[in-house]
Amino acid sequence: MLPGLDGLSIVRQVRRRKDMTPILILTARDQPAQVVELLNAGADDYLAKPFDLGELLARAMALIRRGNGASQPVLTVGRISLNTVEQSVRCAGELIDLSPTEYRLLEYLIFRPRAIVSARELLEHLYDYNWQHHSNVIEAHVSNLRKKLRAVGEETSIVTLRGRGYRLEAPEQQL
Repeated sequence: MLPGLDGLSIVRQVRRRKDMTPILILTARDQPAQVVELLNAGADDYLAKPFDLGELLARAMALIRRGNGASQPVLTVGRISLNTVEQSVRCAGELIDLSPTEYRLLEYLIFRPRAIVSARELLEHLYDYNWQHHSNVIEAHVSNLRKKLRAVGEETSIVTLRGRGYRLEAPEQQL
């Protein structure tokens, strides 16, 4: 449904050029025959709309890891290491006990180091779209996460940018 060429044609062209860039197909079409055709043409993965943003990120990171030959799904910012398979967080090797929501919040931010992430975007990632209790729940989770990181001596911070959102910064990135 792209203008000009369709996704299948694009995948074929990319692979014909021997370009091995990972390809993740996002589409409204979900017929098994179409999926098979896209994968056989050279797509690496497929996700039908509507999709969960967390799942999209996890699939994209898996493709990147495979492309780089990485065998461990560990993301690191500063002294924080987040293992997406174990769903664990360590600071300088010390395990940090996070609630499931705190883990998902940190995971979302760590996938976007230095990017500004709005409170609305975090709400949409962490909760069902129909959830109505939006008051200050993000601020409370960010505050709790900051306290847990500081408790283990971590200097990586979640910076609040008033009216814009949050950004994860390692000490060497802070201004």
